[in-house]
Amino acid sequence: MSAASDGTPGHAYPGAAHDVVWRRLVCPPNYRNPEPRRRYHLVVIGAGPAGLVASMAAASLGAQVALVERLAMGGDCLNVGCVPSKSLLEHGRRIATEDPDQRFAAAFDWLRAVRARSAAHDSVERYTAAGVDVFLGAATFVDERTVRIGDRTLTARRVIVATGARPVLPPVAGLAESRPLTNETVFDLRERPRRLAILGGGPLGCELAQAFARIGVAVDLIEHAERLLPRETPEASRLVEAALRRSGVAVHLGVRVDRVARHAGTVGIEAGSLKITADELLVAAGRRANTEDLNLAAVGVEVDAHGSIVVDHRLRTTNRRIFAAGDVCSAQQFTHVADAHARICVQNALFLPTASAAKLVIPHCTYTDPEVAQVGATAAELEERGTPFDVRRVRFGDLDRGKTQGDEDAFVEVLTERGGDRILGATIVGPDAGEQIAPLCIAMADGIGLARFARTVLPYPTRAEYLRRLGDDYNRTRLTPGVRRVLGAWLKLLS
Repeated sequence: MSAASDGTPGHAYPGAAHDVVWRRLVCPPNYRNPEPRRRYHLVVIGAGPAGLVASMAAASLGAQVALVERLAMGGDCLNVGCVPSKSLLEHGRRIATEDPDQRFAAAFDWLRAVRARSAAHDSVERYTAAGVDVFLGAATFVDERTVRIGDRTLTARRVIVATGARPVLPPVAGLAESRPLTNETVFDLRERPRRLAILGGGPLGCELAQAFARIGVAVDLIEHAERLLPRETPEASRLVEAALRRSGVAVHLGVRVDRVARHAGTVGIEAGSLKITADELLVAAGRRANTEDLNLAAVGVEVDAHGSIVVDHRLRTTNRRIFAAGDVCSAQQFTHVADAHARICVQNALFLPTASAAKLVIPHCTYTDPEVAQVGATAAELEERGTPFDVRRVRFGDLDRGKTQGDEDAFVEVLTERGGDRILGATIVGPDAGEQIAPLCIAMADGIGLARFARTVLPYPTRAEYLRRLGDDYNRTRLTPGVRRVLGAWLKLLS
């Protein structure tokens, strides 16, 4: 949490009162760390999604648990990530006023109100009430069984490291000196920037570009790749780019920034012949695991070149007494991955180490309008592996609900094994794509093929009917000439 969000009374900025509530819940100003117990079953370092889930799950099973957090309960997701960014996006969809300053103020007041309401779920009070000993401060390993926080020493049978990751600045001349915004500081804004430049066209860059454009900010989005969302399918990238441009975002693709300089109240960005002057620059490109201050070398925990903790499929580090979960060890840095990791770590740290992350089916979603959701492999990845596959596609505009909603460009594309109905991957672009992909995630996790969807009764009219369409499409491929001859012979007998 940055110093700018101190939440002290008297600050006349949008949502100031909500910030007071939020801060008191996630980092109580007069909180005193408890006296440690003689020994804990589990010490969890980091109170982001992974740490919160792990500590609550372990405590609910009767384990003695200590949870350590150096900044604020809730981690990135609550404080500077999912909750504020999605709140800003949602408010941008519903704003009625034309005055840009009022739109900005209303959106940031809403953002801070939602964050304050959500903070109760992640609060120090809730976790202490559940039997978790909460320690606020920076943790460091003394040995594989001992963690120190200030003048407190915690002894544990097992330790889970869930310290997350932080934004990093790319090596651009003058960038660090220009004091750019990141996701850790952008939600601290108290006045509307007239012009905002965003460096990075991944999910966060695209989401915030559209969100700020909709609340009255002129936005330049700069991406060095030739398309936005380069990890998504080309069609998904194209549709999001078109939507951002309709929202008023100036999109600059294939651009590499050469230098950045701050002059008084503006920031200048130079990228070849492109020159942009903005009130603020937001960097949304790259993250690094938070491992430097943990003294991991002293306990034999290996990290890779990016600082991420090396784990096996059971999320054990190179020290078998120490586990890791979430962004600190995962290339897929999503809250839902952190949640899944936490459950695996609790099982393996406290009981028989039988849980594995090897076969997790992990979706992801970009919450622009339209949303982009993806799970499993893409066509490009399957082609690279040499895996044969079939493509099955439904346009939401062909469904009656899609016609009533005007879903002209929305679609679902499912990749299945060649000649079969086992799902290898899927992409959905359109309204509520993150919700619509859930049945496909379940199907992939449980080995359910497309044919099963054809036997499922779904409400009409809904977008979810795409599932039955996919099932019917697959079943029609099973009507081979031989099958048709058999059916024809049978029908003749009935005539």
